[in-house]
Amino acid sequence: MSLTVNMELWIPITIAAAFMQNLRFMLQKHLKSTRLSTGGATFSRFIFASPLAAILFVVLITARPNQVPGVDARFFVFAITGAISQILATLCVVALFAERNFTVGITFKKTETVQTAMIGFVVLGEAVSPLGFVAILIGLVGVVLLSDPPKSSSRSGWKARLFNRASGLGLGSGALFGVSAIGYRGASLALLGGDFLIRAAATLAFVTLFQTILMAMFLAKREPGQITAVLKSWRLTGLVGLTGMLGSFGWFAAFTLQNAAYVKTLGQIELVFTFIASYFFFKERNSKRELAGIGLVIASILALVILL
Repeated sequence: MSLTVNMELWIPITIAAAFMQNLRFMLQKHLKSTRLSTGGATFSRFIFASPLAAILFVVLITARPNQVPGVDARFFVFAITGAISQILATLCVVALFAERNFTVGITFKKTETVQTAMIGFVVLGEAVSPLGFVAILIGLVGVVLLSDPPKSSSRSGWKARLFNRASGLGLGSGALFGVSAIGYRGASLALLGGDFLIRAAATLAFVTLFQTILMAMFLAKREPGQITAVLKSWRLTGLVGLTGMLGSFGWFAAFTLQNAAYVKTLGQIELVFTFIASYFFFKERNSKRELAGIGLVIASILALVILL
């Protein structure tokens, strides 16, 4: 497959992944508000996705046995780092849904693009252009507006806007998803051989198995009964696993084909799906301040897209 084809292919794959991810978060928000804890709603993301990912990998390597990739230690370091970061990030997002509405929660999460650029500068020494810095500042102003606490809060002023539970969860999820994206791209590229679909499926199968085991151990010790609750709600939690697996496979495939920062930037299209879901399914309405904040975050994203 030529480089030109690969550069084009990651675009529809990323859009599909963003759509599936939005569906998954919709289901998790519903589960969190009706029947499961934050940990249980997060676990539902992995328990059903793991066997589906394994089946996908087996099907692919059966069809193309000569494409089975080799593995070295770097793969496990990158994959485990990405897996743990994704678990923590998902916990933050699900918990955030109890603090703010669906659109604001997802927009907070979408600061991951800006934060990935900042992490890349600090960790990898990747320079940010003056125009890129302006785009980051626009996004930060939007985040400040979004982090304004609910009207019922007794706190007020800029400190309350910056230092509250919702902003902490939102910004934390963005940073962790950024680390996760870098980890998954590194893991896919660390595999020795195999086409991009095989490498994406192999990474996904290992990561979801690791995450399932880790989350099951945590819930068994800290939240007894939640594993049973997840299994009893299999009709909904199974859909969470399916959409999560399809979304993750799309992200992993895109990461294998393209720079993670580019993929995450295009992935901001999820905000469009989020607005639709928030308005029509959750019947949520945003305040003028929240709409202004969301608009600034989107403007920051568009500025980064133009600069990339």
